[in-house]
Amino acid sequence: MASRAVLVGVSRYTTLASLPGVANNLPALAAALSSGSSWALPAGHCTVVAEPSTAMEMLDPIAEAAEAARDTLLVYFCGHGLTDSRGELFFGLPGARPGWSHTGVAHQALRDVITTGRARRYVIILDCCLSGRALGLMSSPADLLADQAVIEGSYLLAAAPENGAALAPPGETYTAFTGELLHVLEHGIDGEPAELDLETVYRHLRTTLRAKGRPVPQKRDRNTAGRLLLARNRSPRPGPGAHGRGDDARWPDPETFRTPRNFLDGLIQARRTSQATFLELSARSQPHLGPGAFGRLVNLTELPKIWKTTGIFLAACGLTPQQCAAWKASWARLKAEAAAHPQPEPGPPVAPAQDPRPRRR
Repeated sequence: MASRAVLVGVSRYTTLASLPGVANNLPALAAALSSGSSWALPAGHCTVVAEPSTAMEMLDPIAEAAEAARDTLLVYFCGHGLTDSRGELFFGLPGARPGWSHTGVAHQALRDVITTGRARRYVIILDCCLSGRALGLMSSPADLLADQAVIEGSYLLAAAPENGAALAPPGETYTAFTGELLHVLEHGIDGEPAELDLETVYRHLRTTLRAKGRPVPQKRDRNTAGRLLLARNRSPRPGPGAHGRGDDARWPDPETFRTPRNFLDGLIQARRTSQATFLELSARSQPHLGPGAFGRLVNLTELPKIWKTTGIFLAACGLTPQQCAAWKASWARLKAEAAAHPQPEPGPPVAPAQDPRPRRR
């Protein structure tokens, strides 16, 4: 397993309101990510950091996971999020004070630790707060959270919209945002495909939390991170029949693909149309390929270098030989275009410019 997760939470504060739901979030989220219905992270690949009292206690486990991860690194923080005197985000440790960045962990420090690792993509989940709110309320300007968390190949889920507040409702087991996320991981989403990617989960969280009159989350993503599969759906919609060959199956048209991203998105849509899990696709594949090979295929960030796995995948989804041939022609065309017009290698991540205007507090 090449992925890692680090879950950080601070629930007890000396000068700020404590957030008891945070202490419940951590073990529940760790159990969800380690279960067979989600990432099935093995022991040691999901690290829980509860109540870190220093920056090193918070960042060292993230640095170790960033170094070890070869596929995806997921970093989750829940607690008080604050801004310093310059309006820059930092994560509150137990002794945190508003405006005093040395009482927490600067977002830039977290960003530096994450981007020095070797993971192919990053998932950042921030269920944060600002100080100055009544007990049980957490507020965070999500434009600050999102704009400062931009990393190429990353997906950020932030708990609140620009002018809203994230909730830690008194008497509830979890914080509002994380509680809804846990419900998705544990119970699925009615009517969605058999496997849930980040983008599908995000859309559901927005719809559900808005319907409950709760703060609406937001996201920022780069490249194809939103296609990362997060969980197996325990409430999928009925499939169109064996191998997905029902008359109402709506296969993507490969002739419409104009970019490698279109092609990669088409692979995701083909699997969704088939309504097959990776295990089912593996059982159908000829010659046989393991489910991991198909999982890696649909999570690629660039056009497949060779055709073989893609052809086996599409046939297992239920496409006819003629349809597979049309896909192969599209792949060959895009590959030739990419060779004729190579893109420059991306440079190192650049921190977004800070707005010189003072922020209202």
